[in-house]
Amino acid sequence: MLDLGITFLQSIERDASRTAIVFDGQRLSYESWGRQVGALQGYLKSVGVRRGDRVLTILQNRYEAATLHWACQISGVTIVPVNWRSKPDEIDFFVDNADIKFAFVEQISLENLLASSSAKTLPYVVCGATDLQVNTDRFSEIVAVGREITPEATAEDWSVMLYTSGTTGRPKGVPRRHRAERAAALAHIAQNQYRMHEVTIGVMPLYHTMGVRSLLTLCMLNGTYIAFPRWNPDQFLLTIEKEQVTHLYLVPTLYHDILNSKEFDVRRIRSARKLGFAGAPMNDALLLKLQDTFKPDLFVNHYGSSEIYTYTINQNAVRKPGSAGRSAFNARIRVVRFDTDAKLASSEDICDPLEEGQIICDLSGDEAFEGYWKRPEVDKKSIRSGWFFTSDTGYYDADGELYVTGRVDDLIISGGENISPVEIESTLSLHPAVDEVAVVGLPDDRLGKKVVAFIKTKDISVGIEELDTHCKNSELANFKRPREYVFVQEIPKSPVGKILRRKLVAGEFERA
Repeated sequence: MLDLGITFLQSIERDASRTAIVFDGQRLSYESWGRQVGALQGYLKSVGVRRGDRVLTILQNRYEAATLHWACQISGVTIVPVNWRSKPDEIDFFVDNADIKFAFVEQISLENLLASSSAKTLPYVVCGATDLQVNTDRFSEIVAVGREITPEATAEDWSVMLYTSGTTGRPKGVPRRHRAERAAALAHIAQNQYRMHEVTIGVMPLYHTMGVRSLLTLCMLNGTYIAFPRWNPDQFLLTIEKEQVTHLYLVPTLYHDILNSKEFDVRRIRSARKLGFAGAPMNDALLLKLQDTFKPDLFVNHYGSSEIYTYTINQNAVRKPGSAGRSAFNARIRVVRFDTDAKLASSEDICDPLEEGQIICDLSGDEAFEGYWKRPEVDKKSIRSGWFFTSDTGYYDADGELYVTGRVDDLIISGGENISPVEIESTLSLHPAVDEVAVVGLPDDRLGKKVVAFIKTKDISVGIEELDTHCKNSELANFKRPREYVFVQEIPKSPVGKILRRKLVAGEFERA
């Protein structure tokens, strides 16, 4: 099987003059970008970074981050991209856990790198401008020399190690091989019906699996990748119009921001004919509004993870709101009962249609990881008899389509009933005064946990009684109705738009 280094070389050979990457007003063809990638490959070798080593990047979605990703694929070096907001103690963990050999950082993250005790002797390069006095090589000078690329990796080499968000304890490293990354990119192209020379904006972070997928697929298609360092919905809309972006692949939060941008005009988005979302469920109200506004040719709900990029695909998200669809090209999915043991001994473990359980995925698929980095205790819990236990909850409907209802840890057990937050959130999102909503379970003497809805409103005049009446008049079962409503300034989210329910439970929010 081809490795990713050869894959990049293919794109240069196929269409060397086509625009490959756009950043900060500059445009590079595949040929020109390839020479910069080659120069960076040579530099890594000159500073002692060898095939099999690991390089840390603490960068926003800059051109340098994308260039580094490809240079590592060419060299057989594993890239370890982490959040540019990482604090010194988090950097300590990444450096020690991944046995980092070298680092690339930018001004906004440099002080935290320098404050990391584990990184004190780590050599690094500064990307972009900095007003700090540092005695290091500069990225711009490294790539300026230009050089032909020489692929050195194989399909069995490690390509990238992504770290999970670490919402419960330390993050978990997810190492992935070239062959798994390439298989995931090819499936992504097919499942989203991308064509040659697509144009997209690379705004999903390159330390997140969605961001990596956008980079790989665009290069495989000789498309144009527009590096977009930091989220700004107004500038994003202007870029769609200017660059005639053909598809968007975002988390629901960013779609929400686009529709609410002061720059929004339907004329700006006409070129974007394919929409895809992942990373979190999309509530019904946002889904329907996007369909009505964009009128896309394709609207894909993609369900997956860092460990196994794609579980299921729904290529017509509006036809059945909330449905994650059916198993993807490289996946097999089961929904099993919560008390299923490690052996998956019988068919009795598999849930009946409409019965909620835990979602698991076959690890023999081409996109699958092989276990967490240095975490055998987590492997023992998550990997059983060749299946990956995702910790997601869901059910199959009567038609055999999967619905993802949340996380095992998010499940609210109230009065002996299992309640998933997602269904309640979708119901409340359909009220015209609700902008965003998150539902959690809080301690209750009688029920054990009570359902509490945290609401960010569009209309401050809406009251609790009106929202409760809305729920009563919906198809929501009575025992699932919120017992309390809290109006907040913002719903806390992770950098990639996932609701941080733990902050709501801990009281880390500002009331409206």
